[in-house]
Amino acid sequence: MDLGIAGKWAIVCASSRGLGLGCATALAEARVNLVMSARKQEALAASAEAIRDRYAIDVIEVTADVVTEDGRDRIVAVCPDADILVTNAGGPPPGMWSDWNREDFIKAIDANMLAPVDFMKRLLPGMIERRWGRVVNITSQSVRSPIAVLGLSNSARAGLTGYVAGTSRQVAPYGVTINNLLPGIHATNRAVSLDRAAAEAAGITYEQARKNRQGTIPARRYGTIEEFGAACAFLCSQQAGYIVGQNILLDGGATNLTI
Repeated sequence: MDLGIAGKWAIVCASSRGLGLGCATALAEARVNLVMSARKQEALAASAEAIRDRYAIDVIEVTADVVTEDGRDRIVAVCPDADILVTNAGGPPPGMWSDWNREDFIKAIDANMLAPVDFMKRLLPGMIERRWGRVVNITSQSVRSPIAVLGLSNSARAGLTGYVAGTSRQVAPYGVTINNLLPGIHATNRAVSLDRAAAEAAGITYEQARKNRQGTIPARRYGTIEEFGAACAFLCSQQAGYIVGQNILLDGGATNLTI
């Protein structure tokens, strides 16, 4: 399918690896030019060069932390008229309700709610003026079904979800859509670290911990960054213009919901 977005420009946050890289790669395949950001310059340069060589598109690299205002300043400065925005940031650490204080919540909200909100406030006016734009926020399956040990993430991402619910309806008349992708466990470095921690806590091998977690997923496997990226690219396509303010699960059926 021709997604109809060749030649457009996309900012893809935290895109040197994992789900962000999956999104950047899928957009590149659709011939979208990219601004890729990450905190680690070496990994970012390697990923950007691989995409540039394979797809012959323009790729601008920005080494920056999206959680900081300075980082967002530098990312937006190189592409203030971006047609597509994909927000992404690592989640806060797990724990118990009794572990977290006000400062922990402020950090989580800054990273997983206020950073993407700030990106949208900066870029939506231009999209509205041009009567076309796409925003995809990478959040979490915990938005639909909270995960007890991820209370900081549950809270911050739920706040972003509420913001998107209202804002997406306000910008839709101008041809601008905002949607959220809610990943479950995917085969990324994050999954490796979670499985290693589970293995250590249970006194089992990493392989057994991974097998145990996969067994809780109806699809009996982890998602791939390629299929996640394909979903993101479709939401950014011309064909997805009638999808507004939605929270789309990509979790292999792990979240047990009727609607």
